[in-house]
Amino acid sequence: MIAIGTRDNQVSVAVMGEFTLADYKEFEQHVEHNIRFQGGVNLLMDLRDMVTYTLDVAWEEVRFAREHRYDFRKIAVVTTDEWMVWLSWLNRLFVDAELRVFDDPGLAQEWLDAD
Repeated sequence: MIAIGTRDNQVSVAVMGEFTLADYKEFEQHVEHNIRFQGGVNLLMDLRDMVTYTLDVAWEEVRFAREHRYDFRKIAVVTTDEWMVWLSWLNRLFVDAELRVFDDPGLAQEWLDAD
């Protein structure tokens, strides 16, 4: 399950429980809408309450990231899970964006807001 919010050029996503392909498709729609109307997108991904994700989500993430390689400006990932930190850094291979991992959502938001 996910909760999505948008503000100006930022898309914020909080994942709770299992992250499914249907959730990811909903996320894609919000990002593509912001790309169309705002240009580059800042992304805040809060994964602290994510329990698991399906394999098709991982594959879709790679496909979507490659398709939108230059559409992200900053990506802030909030997690305390070391595995998710590693996956976040691996994702840097597919996007041309500044990516940082945080354990505090407030610090992540401050970083996204700073320009």
